[in-house]
Amino acid sequence: MTISNETQSGTTSRWQLDPGHTLVEFSGKHMFTTVKGHFKSVQGTILLDEADPSRSSVQVEIQANSLYSALDYRDNHLKSPDFLDVENFPTITFKSTRVEPEGNDHAKVIGNLTIHGVTREVVLDTQLTGRGKHPMTGGEVAGFEAKTSINRKDFGLTWNRALETGGFLVGDVIKIEIATEGLKQAS
Repeated sequence: MTISNETQSGTTSRWQLDPGHTLVEFSGKHMFTTVKGHFKSVQGTILLDEADPSRSSVQVEIQANSLYSALDYRDNHLKSPDFLDVENFPTITFKSTRVEPEGNDHAKVIGNLTIHGVTREVVLDTQLTGRGKHPMTGGEVAGFEAKTSINRKDFGLTWNRALETGGFLVGDVIKIEIATEGLKQAS
């Protein structure tokens, strides 16, 4: 997957997300508790401008059908037309529009998140968690973690059921947490 047709400057490096070391996790309320899940298939690229981090960019694609929450019936419901409708909307994407550095290892990564065919701007509170040589391959690796919250209804995910005791079966706020390692690509 490519991020754009941009050419790399002398200070810009390309990092491919390592699928084996990338976790996109979501959590939301179900009745009285929090339920978590994640996506098993995530691909992406980071263009990191070393001289001017505000010129960096990120693009990620998630296969919606790779959702896993540890219960088959719940996974099937979340993949159904009531929620993600994976047959009609097979991918979830994020494409950054700007990066606002906040110190040496933190940034706000602002971009367009598309879920269920609806695109909304989101802000990822992002941290560079480390950088160094991989002990097995010798290649350069960088770690990143990011967090955000969205309202699922903003993305057309409105299905719900009223509870006899008051309130609703599914909460509106979905928390998203990302942990990834990027592998530096040859220029």
